Amino acid sequence: MANTANIPAEGQLIVDIKDMSLINDIKKAISMLRGVGKVSRPRRKRMTAYERSLKDLDEGRVYECDSLEDFIKEMEK
Repeated sequence: MANTANIPAEGQLIVDIKDMSLINDIKKAISMLRGVGKVSRPRRKRMTAYERSLKDLDEGRVYECDSLEDFIKEMEK
């Protein structure tokens, strides 16, 4: 008697793509395969203004000014 493995009814396959200019061709090719139900591309989560400001702090993109006039002079450069 042969051992049979339980095969799930649905699954997910993650593909890393180096050249994003080929994304539409790859999606079309994958959707042509037998058994493929849907081909989708996950959306990137947009960072909030607060999250972007924390990232700026972490990466050192911070300006320190003593007054508003100093800030304006710095931005005119």
